[in-house]
Order: sequence, then C-alpha cells, then structure tokens
Amino acid sequence: MVLTIPIVLLLAVVAALLLRFKAVGFGAAVVVALFGFYLADTGAADTVNQLMTAVTDALAGTGR
Repeated sequence: MVLTIPIVLLLAVVAALLLRFKAVGFGAAVVVALFGFYLADTGAADTVNQLMTAVTDALAGTGR
C-alpha cells in the first residue's frame, strides 16, 4: 500500500512544529508564507514545481 502526502500538508506540519517549538517566530512564519504566496504568482512557479517534482521522484525512486 502506497501512502501519499501532499507537499502542502507536509510543509504546513513542519511550519506548525517550528512555531510550536519556537524555532521560528510568528512574524517570520508570516513573511515566509507571504513570500511563497507571491512567488506562486511569478514566472518562477513553474521552475519551483519542476524542482519539487524532481526531488519527490528521486526520493520515491520513480525516475520518470
């Protein structure tokens, strides 16, 4: 059985843990979230998506 976790959910859990254990402050978390939101609106979004797909494929060993 293969279990898949969306990268957004995984990143949300990591961000929540960083906030919970005070490794990062609330203001910094908001800035990073806004940066990601605005980055998705730029031409770099396709490059970021391709990079994340390559990394997840490499970790999963699928190598399309």
